[in-house]
Amino acid sequence: MQRNIKQEYEDWIVGKDHPCVMAQTVFSQDTVKTIEYYNFNSETTTKSLLEDLESYINDYDFESNQFQSLVAVFPDLTVESEKEFELLLWEQLYNIEKIDNQPWDSSVSRDPNDDNFSFSIAGHAFYIVGMHPNSSRLARQSPYPSIAFNLHNQFEKLREMGAYEKVRDKIRERDMELQGSVNPMLEDFGESSEAKQYSGRAVGGDWVCPFHQ
Repeated sequence: MQRNIKQEYEDWIVGKDHPCVMAQTVFSQDTVKTIEYYNFNSETTTKSLLEDLESYINDYDFESNQFQSLVAVFPDLTVESEKEFELLLWEQLYNIEKIDNQPWDSSVSRDPNDDNFSFSIAGHAFYIVGMHPNSSRLARQSPYPSIAFNLHNQFEKLREMGAYEKVRDKIRERDMELQGSVNPMLEDFGESSEAKQYSGRAVGGDWVCPFHQ
């Protein structure tokens, strides 16, 4: 039976009342691109993913307050543990950076140990959300291993609108209702390196980011 990836993710996010209200918004308003990729971390897949992200940036209206996301889905990827997924995620990001010929977004740091770190693609800062069926966080238990790419510009827009704290608190409240706890890795940008948040795995103070290792 042929899979309908987009519908499966819409059912997960909207149908099951996902705690992230921003995710619900982009799926409800159909402003999310859900794209399937195979042969994870291969040269061909990495090239296609970067091209799709460049198209996403080119199509994005930076003057609009409408939010958009790109979710890369890897249906044929099997992940046994959170640690394995974390390593795979950072390997894929590293492979994207290797072929990305645009400079790092100057508004953020490229050092994953820096509190101002954010991953940059095609000259734009992104907040990365890794998801997979074996995540310990229920909100990250996606139907298939996936990576959601969200432009940092969108969070800055929320701040300009004075809505950032309200949206943040609502998401954390709903996450608490779902799992009985808030994701311990979540912090506001600038308080601690957001690199620790990307894979969804809870890490300690001695954690070393796999990026460039």
